[in-house]
Amino acid sequence: MSEYYTARRSRGLYDPERNRPGPRGEPFKLSRSKIDLFLECPRCFYLDRRLGVGRPPGFPFNLNSAVDHLLKKEFDFHRATQSPHPLMESYGVEAVPFEHANMDQWRNTFQGVQHLHEPTNFLVFGAVDDIWANPAGELIVVDYKATSKDGTPTLDADWQRSYKRQMEIYQWLLRGNEFKVSDTGYFVYANGKRDREAFDKKLEFEVVLISYAGKTEWIDRALSDARALLVADAPPLGGDECDYCAYRHAAGEVLLESKRRATRRPNDIAARKPVEQTLFS
Repeated sequence: MSEYYTARRSRGLYDPERNRPGPRGEPFKLSRSKIDLFLECPRCFYLDRRLGVGRPPGFPFNLNSAVDHLLKKEFDFHRATQSPHPLMESYGVEAVPFEHANMDQWRNTFQGVQHLHEPTNFLVFGAVDDIWANPAGELIVVDYKATSKDGTPTLDADWQRSYKRQMEIYQWLLRGNEFKVSDTGYFVYANGKRDREAFDKKLEFEVVLISYAGKTEWIDRALSDARALLVADAPPLGGDECDYCAYRHAAGEVLLESKRRATRRPNDIAARKPVEQTLFS
């Protein structure tokens, strides 16, 4: 078995009866990333959350994780002193890092900020990178990003829509916990410089602050649609834009044709049997 991938899970799956809305239903934990998966490809979402077959995991971006870790340490220093970070001052943002007893929990991948969406009985959660507070008492959601590209980072690419949804879900979660939350959040974007003469065992970053006005009205509808999908008896058709669905379809077609050829050529079956047993048993 792969070190990184379990072929099929039997735990943590959605059960329409056990996880139904209402006082007798058990809340179903749904992460921010799984909501994004639903919006990206409903079929992959159904296979993952209902049938226990998830997409292969991506490899970890260790450099990005290192930048994330160091930024948290840097902002935590100003959290302890309740002083503005120089980046805030340089961009004219009147705020300080928010101090709260649950900050470590809110940053924990498996806990995060949680809120029960009663109409669906989804216990939605997501781990924030940071939260700031402004003089008006509003919380400001902050997300750290790292890249290396020519020019200044922006949020204009189509694939970066998931970044925006990420921030909007965090804003929605904090409001669900009865906090006053600013519509404006910030991305602390660290861009590795590539215009240096040599590496010299050092990678330098330019850090910029990008503001974004979040819109959370879509979330309730998305959660309702996700539940309507999960209570269905069969998955939907694959999305035209989903590479994973396209791969599964193409691989399935080839393997079925291979099986048909093996059936027509009995002399080849003995040599092919181990593979056939694995794929079609």
